[in-house]
This record gives sequence, C-alpha cells and structure tokens, in this order.
Amino acid sequence: MAEKAQHFDSLLNNDSKGIMAIYEIVFPRVRKFVLQNRGKQQDAEDIFQKALLQITVRYRKEKFEIHSSFEAYLFTTCKNLWRKELKISKNRVTNTDIVELVSAERDTALTILEQERWELFTEKLNLVSENCKKVLTLFFNNTSYKDIVKIMGYNSETVARQRIFKCKGKLSEAIKEDHRYNSLKKL
Repeated sequence: MAEKAQHFDSLLNNDSKGIMAIYEIVFPRVRKFVLQNRGKQQDAEDIFQKALLQITVRYRKEKFEIHSSFEAYLFTTCKNLWRKELKISKNRVTNTDIVELVSAERDTALTILEQERWELFTEKLNLVSENCKKVLTLFFNNTSYKDIVKIMGYNSETVARQRIFKCKGKLSEAIKEDHRYNSLKKL
C-alpha cells in the first residue's frame, strides 16, 4: 500500500527520481508489448507517457484506489491505450490535406473515461459466478464456440451460446445497477 502511495506522490510532485524508478520497472514490459503488437520504440514511449499523464490527471481529479499493484495497473493502462491506438489507426484514412484537430485535454478526458469503464467492467466480471466468469473470459478472448464447448464440457455449441447469453445478461445487469454506470455511459 505504501508503495502505491509513493508512486502516486512521485507522479503528483513531478519527482523525476521516483518517476524514473516507475519507468525502469514498467517500461520494459510496455515496450515489449507494443513492439509485439505492430508498434515501434517511439510508440511505446508515447503510450507510456500518455498513461502516466492519464493516471496523474485522474488521481488529481479524484483519488481512486488500485486493487492490484501500481505496476500492473500502469501496464494494463498502457495496454488499453495501445489497443485503442491500434483501433483508431486501423480506421484512420490518411489525407495529407486535412489536419486532425483533437485537443489533448479532450483526448485525455476520453481516455480516462474509457479506463473507468474498463475498471467497472472488470470489477463486475469478478462478481459473477466462477462459471460465468470463465465462459465470458473465453468469449471475450474470441475463443470459438467449438473450443468453449470442449473447455467447459458443454453438450453443444447451442448450450455454449445460451450460457454466454445468460452470463452476458447477468454481467450487464450488474454493471447497470452500479451507481457509476450513468456517468460512464457513452454520450
């Protein structure tokens, strides 16, 4: 717990020694992830800086609790940011005559909102039954229905589809019942 507070203090106070310690611990994993997922060294550095900024801005706005290690939280934030970047670049059409005008503040705010949504989702996923958690994790990781049948020991793909449908309903209900849901809905 003290280590998390120390990392937050380093970020909030712009303590270069503390930030460098965070960088040395987490950045190698982030770089490896980005490089393995169609990125370059510069992309990894940009994502890492964006994640640090996002965490700092969000913590200044509203102190929040991390339920894992700070390093794991930062790494997950970086992974989510990189996946978002890949998705955006996949949908981006290159036109050299048009300059994209997206403010840094708006981008940071949207990224924070997305991270808060992810946290709500994972928190509620951990509250459903172990069976639902396992089948939904397989489903969300794009495991085929055929493989889900084998892994879960279901009789058929129809049974797997029904179970996934019911579990998604339970997860959705748990998310919608949370007081944070309305403020995190898409605008």
